[in-house]
Amino acid sequence: MATRLDKKQGTSTSSFGSPGRINHDSSSFYNSRLYEGLASDVTKIRAENLMPECYLNKHFCQSSENMVQLPDRSVHLMITSPPYNVTKAYDNNLNLDEYRSLLKSIWKETHRVLVDGGRVCINVANLGRKPYIPLHSYIIEDMQKLGFFMRGEIIWNKGTSASPSTAWGTWLSAKNPVLRDIHEYILIFCKGSYTREKSDKVSDITRDEFLEYTKSVWDFSAVSAKKIGHPAPFPEELPKRLIKLYSFVGDVVLDPFLGSGTTSLAAVKTNRNYVGYDLNQDYIDLADRRVSTYLDVTEIDI
Repeated sequence: MATRLDKKQGTSTSSFGSPGRINHDSSSFYNSRLYEGLASDVTKIRAENLMPECYLNKHFCQSSENMVQLPDRSVHLMITSPPYNVTKAYDNNLNLDEYRSLLKSIWKETHRVLVDGGRVCINVANLGRKPYIPLHSYIIEDMQKLGFFMRGEIIWNKGTSASPSTAWGTWLSAKNPVLRDIHEYILIFCKGSYTREKSDKVSDITRDEFLEYTKSVWDFSAVSAKKIGHPAPFPEELPKRLIKLYSFVGDVVLDPFLGSGTTSLAAVKTNRNYVGYDLNQDYIDLADRRVSTYLDVTEIDI
């Protein structure tokens, strides 16, 4: 239970925790030995750099290991879903160490271009069963080594839209039952500071959206690969929620594994700027078409 100080001071953490979160003083918790030795955020937020207009709202057909177009501290939010390296058409057949090394080089470059307090959101699913490969735990470990602070994880429950897998191992037997994943993870990190610098930028998230999006489990359907034209697209609802929760209107949103361009499309629809990278020109063209089609339809409606 909480110890009530007064209406202005709010609550403080008791020995059994506290349900009160508004104006809540949690210093006793964060000063406990549980947090001993863990990195704290920076005390001074460095200035942002403007993205050159010629690179704003563009997709680049090149590796995001070296995003030469982007200045240091010029991106406010990164949203992506990396290829899973499972021999799909867009994958390379890398071993686990090589795959992690590739991702780390991109996470490191993302750290460079992200503003202090900027956020990173990585959608990932775990793989296999013999043994189970916990990709999300490897990414968490690598991101923390690069200096990112983890802010939490969202479970995306795909529910009835999940693939109707029948790979349940031994049917009705304890000999070798196998779990059938109907969820994916969205891992949330930030750079340097837990908060964004104060500014006159506008948050456009509604009360109901905020209450829903700050839950750690999200329920919405997956999207058809055939409909989008990419082997592994995520639904527009995913980046839309992250954009509204973690960025201001007019911010720059990056996707270093652009794919079908869903992140860029969601950015345009929420009045943010975008930049994206992919090695496949066909996917660059697809992403460009999806964005331009939306903009063309919007102009007609106006």
